[in-house]
Amino acid sequence: MSETKQPVAVVARDVAPRTRESHYPAPFSQRMAGRVKHALGDVFELTEIGINLTRLAPGAQSALHHRHTAQEEFIYILSGCPVLVTDEGQTTLRPGMCAGFVPRGSAHHLANTTDGEVYYLEIGTRVSNDAVHYPRDDLLAQADGSGKWTFARRDGTPYPG
Repeated sequence: MSETKQPVAVVARDVAPRTRESHYPAPFSQRMAGRVKHALGDVFELTEIGINLTRLAPGAQSALHHRHTAQEEFIYILSGCPVLVTDEGQTTLRPGMCAGFVPRGSAHHLANTTDGEVYYLEIGTRVSNDAVHYPRDDLLAQADGSGKWTFARRDGTPYPG
């Protein structure tokens, strides 16, 4: 148990955003410009699920097109109308809509193709044995067991960082 007293409740938008826009290596990290994440699960020291309040500026995207091998993901749209891009095609979402992704399921990401901001909750299981495949990019990610990711090209050559 933590020595510091955890808050009972917070205003999600008041939680300081992550200082690093992306964990992706260059040149992929630049594609996350306009995405801001507030790590809500960390505020409450949640260890089995991650929860982020995420804002996408116009033209921004949530992530590279990806699928996890072990992590489950869920998104819930709070405001704005992003496009959900999956292996099955594109679906315009609106506030109140949600989507979920099972391990090894459809690759996916959100894109804000509108002139307004998008806010959504993203929730995912925190698992140490996860890997991520990026079918549209020469990139693979592997969780190292401590919450950090290592990145490599599809041929196994590591990206610096």
